[in-house]
Amino acid sequence: MKFRCERDTLAEVITTAQRAVATRTGAMPQLSGLKVTLSDGVVEFVGTDLELTIRVTAPADVDGTGVAVVPARLFSDIVRAVEPGPVTVEFGEDDAKIAAGRSAFSLRLITAEEFPRLTTITGSGVRVGAAALADALRQVVPAASRDEARPILTGVLLAATTSGLRLVATDSYRLAVRDLQGVSMLDEGQKVLVSAKGLSEVQRLLGDGEIEVVLSERDVAFRIGRAEITTRLIEGDFPNYEQLIPSGYPNRLIVNREALSESVKRVRLVTQGRDRSPIRLSMNSDGLELSAVAQEVGEAREAVEAKYEGSDVVVAFDSQFLLDGIEAAAASEVVIETVDPLKQATLRMLDDTDFLYLLMPVRIS
Repeated sequence: MKFRCERDTLAEVITTAQRAVATRTGAMPQLSGLKVTLSDGVVEFVGTDLELTIRVTAPADVDGTGVAVVPARLFSDIVRAVEPGPVTVEFGEDDAKIAAGRSAFSLRLITAEEFPRLTTITGSGVRVGAAALADALRQVVPAASRDEARPILTGVLLAATTSGLRLVATDSYRLAVRDLQGVSMLDEGQKVLVSAKGLSEVQRLLGDGEIEVVLSERDVAFRIGRAEITTRLIEGDFPNYEQLIPSGYPNRLIVNREALSESVKRVRLVTQGRDRSPIRLSMNSDGLELSAVAQEVGEAREAVEAKYEGSDVVVAFDSQFLLDGIEAAAASEVVIETVDPLKQATLRMLDDTDFLYLLMPVRIS
């Protein structure tokens, strides 16, 4: 069996499917492969690490049908490296021959029978506006934890609300909440915990139009054009995040979002290469001053024009976490509300309550 496909089309679908391929295969080396399925006029590539699966199809001239498993990384590198134009891939019993322009390669195949049997979610699902979901994922996903020792925090909570859908993520140092008004993805009162890694891949593929979301008992599939991303739901109870959000704040700062972002980037230059480096925000009636100090390196200070109401306060935050929140807020002005230097603060968009970013302060001497 063999197929023929344009290099750029082939490279794009392989790169997408490869993003789910396991980077650490351990006792299952077959997970380092891409499953290739040939059918009439279509070639499908599947990558998986058993938690996340990505399927992508591409139109192709196909001769014969069947299944093979190729080493993902090397196959991808070859396809991206050959000259533009048609690429022909022919599968034998033990190897795949790749021909493009003046180049020719032969790759040993991975035994197809050893590739894991994957769950396929059938049926139709709910269609959601892709642009709105992409924006919400951009704001929320970065706040999820990457620590696999705390699996609950590596997910994003999707919860049905009376007005639509709420997305929530936290790594215990910061919390991001985004409401999508009028979006009905779940049944009333339903909530699920979805892998942030999987949702990050969904966000990467979203553009205009709609995305189809199909929910099963243990998995959720997102169908976007010729791609389908399936990820397992995370079992367990998400933290009671609502009790972390104070009902009111005595101190309120309004500042231009872009000006604040650029100032944070400049001031934290003196702390580069240092983990969890804090940046201080001094807020008073004169406005805002940012500062950072790195022992044996230096210090930086910068004043930022802002409107402030409340008592004088100096509070410090992890500079990257602060910057993530600032850049997630899609507004010309943001509001930072504080209680005191030791209590959590919130960052919101001015005149928009659909996004909230809660940030724990860093204790400073």
